[in-house]
Amino acid sequence: MNRFRITLIAVALSAFASQTLAADASKLGTELTPIGAEKAGNKAGTIPAWPGNEAQQTGWSYGELRGEHFKYKDDKPLYTIDASNADKFADRLSPGQLAMLKQVKGYTMVVYPSRRTCGVPDFVAENTKKNVGTAKIGADGWSLKEAVVPGVPFPIPADGIEAMWNQKMRYRGLGIDYKNTVTSVSPRKGSTEWIRAGQEFTEYTPWGAKGSTLLSKLPPVEYYAYFAYNSPTALAGQALAITYFLDQPGSETFYYFPGQRRVRRMPSYSYDSPQIGMENQYTLDEPFVFNGTLDRFDWKLVGKKELFVPYNAFGAYDFKSKFEDIAKTDFIEPGHRRYELHRVWVIEASVKQGMRHTAPKRTFYLDEDSWNLVLAEDYDAQGNLFKVREGFLIPVFETGTCDVSAFVQYNLSEGRYVFDMHAAGTGSDVRWVTEGTGARFKPGFYTSDNLRAISTR
Repeated sequence: MNRFRITLIAVALSAFASQTLAADASKLGTELTPIGAEKAGNKAGTIPAWPGNEAQQTGWSYGELRGEHFKYKDDKPLYTIDASNADKFADRLSPGQLAMLKQVKGYTMVVYPSRRTCGVPDFVAENTKKNVGTAKIGADGWSLKEAVVPGVPFPIPADGIEAMWNQKMRYRGLGIDYKNTVTSVSPRKGSTEWIRAGQEFTEYTPWGAKGSTLLSKLPPVEYYAYFAYNSPTALAGQALAITYFLDQPGSETFYYFPGQRRVRRMPSYSYDSPQIGMENQYTLDEPFVFNGTLDRFDWKLVGKKELFVPYNAFGAYDFKSKFEDIAKTDFIEPGHRRYELHRVWVIEASVKQGMRHTAPKRTFYLDEDSWNLVLAEDYDAQGNLFKVREGFLIPVFETGTCDVSAFVQYNLSEGRYVFDMHAAGTGSDVRWVTEGTGARFKPGFYTSDNLRAISTR
């Protein structure tokens, strides 16, 4: 009798859950955008309604400056925020932004009209809708077990883990290719000497192929990455291949050292490990605002907030300007940063008991329209804010989505900053790849044997 009653209750709960999921799915494309943002603007009218999948460029082709072909390139600034008026806008600024305005001399934020320029291709929208009730987190509580790809796994997230997987699985095509980018670290106080590490870089996301596929039918890989340094002399010739997994902690990293003419496996080169050659200013999990696996933190979905965030910020992708005109001594030049008011998801990350990290508490801010990370703040073991990251979001004309590649990280405690994954002053643009051809869009390129072969030619 009891067993029968329990069965009936289970069936009823299952039916209720199915009905709830169906109702949630019906909101996509009606009350919500195809990937889960609120379609409506805000009550004040300062954030507009989502206009749909609109073309954001006119006459652009690869090799031309993206910003010059942006639909709203003629927008005029609304106002400038600086130390003198920061308190007036405090409710629309993150703690890290407030700290930058008040602590860094000359730092300003130029605010423009809000343009909701982020959409997705139809196949991503369709896969996202299929994910309601299909996508699943693994039994470990952090890995991604199932999803229909390419698509947003959890367009209506229930918790921080789901929201962070939305960020990780945002559609970027098959990957990104940088023929010439520069990882830059500003000088120590009292010095004028920058670190500028020139490199080529490819990121390959094998689940990003157009169509519709269950993630479980593919290898459990989030993405592959390849770096090859060409400057400065201390780094030139070094190269590495990294694989990040959907269900394994850390990463599989192979590093080629030209002085030894050999490839080494580096099992601990992940999480908060300092990147080689960056004077402890840059860790492995800081690129793209956040990088790496989610297992070391508890992720709390706080809710939504309206903030001024980098948006339609093409300045960091200006490959024809001089690097020195964009990257100033203490911050990115204000004219190459564009801020708009948008709704963001706020996520708090706290290091798990028994785990360690140089930043045991972090706050992340996800753009609701694209699931890109646009802001982050790191706190040290004493609870002091010490790092602030901003991701320069742009509509990507190749993919029909928005993405964050270029980002900046300010170290408030040491007065230095990192500027990476950009095109500023490099002479060549970042390329988003949607149709993969060539060796770099095959898993075999990212093995230790291949790294050795291509590095010793």
